[in-house]
Amino acid sequence: MYPSIRVSPKMSEFLAFCATFAIWLTTSSVANAQPARVPTDPTGEWLVAKQIARIKIADCDGRLWGVVAWEAQPGIDKKNPDPNLRSRPTLGMPILLGMTPSKTNQWDGKIYNSEDGHTYSANISLLDPNTLRVQGCFLGFLCGGENWTRFESQDVSSTGSTSRTSTRPPSNRKVASTPAEPSVDVCSKTPASTGLSHERGLK
Repeated sequence: MYPSIRVSPKMSEFLAFCATFAIWLTTSSVANAQPARVPTDPTGEWLVAKQIARIKIADCDGRLWGVVAWEAQPGIDKKNPDPNLRSRPTLGMPILLGMTPSKTNQWDGKIYNSEDGHTYSANISLLDPNTLRVQGCFLGFLCGGENWTRFESQDVSSTGSTSRTSTRPPSNRKVASTPAEPSVDVCSKTPASTGLSHERGLK
């Protein structure tokens, strides 16, 4: 017969604490080991690769539309195939046209390029929460793409100067250095809202 081992009440409490701590440590490690979920919401404001414009994307009745919300230099849509639209401002102009989900983390539709007046088949997808991949093809080939960076405005003080925080933003997120422009209602710029046809309103 083996001799019995007597455990003091304090030792019992200590052993119970150790067991509880071990369980917590195990579950915490498993939770932290799970891969981060891929972001699935491209709505918001994005700075284009050349940093000459920002595009605001919104969900309009299940379709993603993007319009020019800010531009470094005011412009007009002078290369539009429709002569009647060549004098319209590029600010507020639709760029991403009726994007719909096609697969996980991808939306397909059209993109309008005012630099050449062409409308391209296109798709967008999120590489990470702050990077949007935009790809377009003309006539099924001549494909190209670029990455847009999520943009967030900083608070502006009453003197008009931009406040700065001590925490530096991620390197792939752009922060405004000027006061924010008035908010753009993206869905009001779509053909369904303006009464324009696809050909006239979006080319």
